[in-house]
Amino acid sequence: MSQKTIGRWTQLIILLVLQVLFLGGIAGSYYAVGWFGQEIRIKTAPVDPRDLLYGDYVTLSYEISQLRPELWKDQAPVPARGSKVYVLLKQGSGNPAVYEAAGLYGSKPSAQPGEVILQGQVDSSWDQAIRVTYGIEKYYVPEGTGKELEKEAGNMIAKVKIASWGQKKLEGLENF
Repeated sequence: MSQKTIGRWTQLIILLVLQVLFLGGIAGSYYAVGWFGQEIRIKTAPVDPRDLLYGDYVTLSYEISQLRPELWKDQAPVPARGSKVYVLLKQGSGNPAVYEAAGLYGSKPSAQPGEVILQGQVDSSWDQAIRVTYGIEKYYVPEGTGKELEKEAGNMIAKVKIASWGQKKLEGLENF
């Protein structure tokens, strides 16, 4: 074999190894949230039952999804639809196992012990509320069990794991 052919094979192998490492990193980061992420609990809020069941998953809403404009802590105007925001969550005063929204920021704030930062996106904002989605609004269920969850939608707590790098994962639901 010539040097040129060996060089091309080396480049091809390096390219393949890089692709495998990239895909492995994506998959690994998802599992790493489960291993290293901090578990928090968030109270769910009722959702219009006509929109709750879509096939093999249910749509969830959370109490931290609809935030008061007073929670906006930045100097800039209240964020517009599509803006990335960071929600500071603190352990609740009534139930320390359930986290509640304590602040809304345009850039990532630092968290103290007992606090967690959850990244979301503004779905809509108006004078009375800022609606935020977090990417954990779908919960996949075994086929045919969605109707049971539909009845309990406003009385459940979601177990969410949040990794230090910001990735989040909905682990499960439990009764409140």
